[in-house]
Amino acid sequence: MDLKSLVRTIPNYPKDGIMFRDITTLLEHPAGFRRTVDELVQPFAGSSITRVAGIEARGFILGGAVAHQLSIGFVAVRKKGKLPWQTISVEYELEYGTDEVEIHIDSVEAGDQILIIDDLIATGGTAAASVQLIREVGGEVVGASFIVDLPDLGGRARLEDMGVPVRTLMSFEGD
Repeated sequence: MDLKSLVRTIPNYPKDGIMFRDITTLLEHPAGFRRTVDELVQPFAGSSITRVAGIEARGFILGGAVAHQLSIGFVAVRKKGKLPWQTISVEYELEYGTDEVEIHIDSVEAGDQILIIDDLIATGGTAAASVQLIREVGGEVVGASFIVDLPDLGGRARLEDMGVPVRTLMSFEGD
């Protein structure tokens, strides 16, 4: 099965010139979704990973499934103001302005081995902020996995420059 063929491309969304890579079509396909989760899990089965950190929102779907398959805990990385208890947050740069992500202060323990999961790596801003958050509370990021890589936007290189190994299942050229 060609997983890449299950990803829908929507031209000029959310603005002109952008080719939006929509994974909802992949998630809707039972065998495609199962294979995607299996391919995200396989390299880490039997490893020392203690938690999966999923980045809002599609990273929750994928990260939850991966954590379940690995029989480990799940950490929600959310946009600021969405978590109900005490949090730690990191601000990061966007194309126009800034944003923040946060985790609960007790969701990662010192020494935890964390795998970050999200649907797509583009510029890497949110993923890099997630790495910073996890490191600030004493966790070690042992890898980051994504379905889609947009290599022209440099996110993979950004994470690798931070010492984080990156795994992707497919890539698309351009934006």
